Amino acid sequence: MVLYRDEGVVLRTQKLGEADRIVTILTKRTGKVRGVARGVRKTTSRFGARLEPFSHIDLQLHTGRTLDVVTQVETIRPYGEALVADYPRYTAGTAMLETADRLTVGEKEPALRQFLLLVGGLRTLVEGGHEARLVLDAFFLRSLAVAGYAPALAECARCGAEAVRAFAIVAGGVVCGTCRPQGAAVPAAETIALMIALLRGDWPAADASESRHRVECSGLVAAYLQWHLEHGIRSLRHVEREPAHPSAQFPHGSRT
Repeated sequence: MVLYRDEGVVLRTQKLGEADRIVTILTKRTGKVRGVARGVRKTTSRFGARLEPFSHIDLQLHTGRTLDVVTQVETIRPYGEALVADYPRYTAGTAMLETADRLTVGEKEPALRQFLLLVGGLRTLVEGGHEARLVLDAFFLRSLAVAGYAPALAECARCGAEAVRAFAIVAGGVVCGTCRPQGAAVPAAETIALMIALLRGDWPAADASESRHRVECSGLVAAYLQWHLEHGIRSLRHVEREPAHPSAQFPHGSRT
């Protein structure tokens, strides 16, 4: 039996037997870990409430044959307690957890940057200084960048030209008139500027954006993320958003 300690965020849980639970955690040093928490569904459990989604925890585990076993848990910050009282922020946070889970495919493969992004995104949601939709879109864009899928936003994704006219998911971002494929979206220049601000963390510019550009940005970012994941983010259906601009939909032949 090998004991190890790490810091992590609970992504999801599932029942196991009558009293146990399987917990999926994105940790700071180890990466994504799936562990068994024995007896946490009993009312007498010492740390059941500490192993709920959104919880930022310090924990100790020992390695098992198929699943590791959680032996100690201490709460660093229970983000869920603040988020459950605010539906838009709760649903945005749920989409963050699912995205982090989907982008960290391999278990026990270090994913420090994704872990730090998740903690930072949850903290920003709880602090409430920015609209939940903006925080979520910033998280999506930065997570894509960490995974190597950042969209081209300043120059054509295909030829590098600076005179861009459209956004094509299949091409990898903005494209010029010559490279523009059929069915590409034609967002406002302000929408692309907002995406750049969110990717860079320029919150003054993002907070000053207009609602219509935020809606268009959300549609494009969500479509781009789900294209690269090859499947939809189920949590997005619950995120409070205004109706997306028609140009934000998946292009013909997209993967859903």
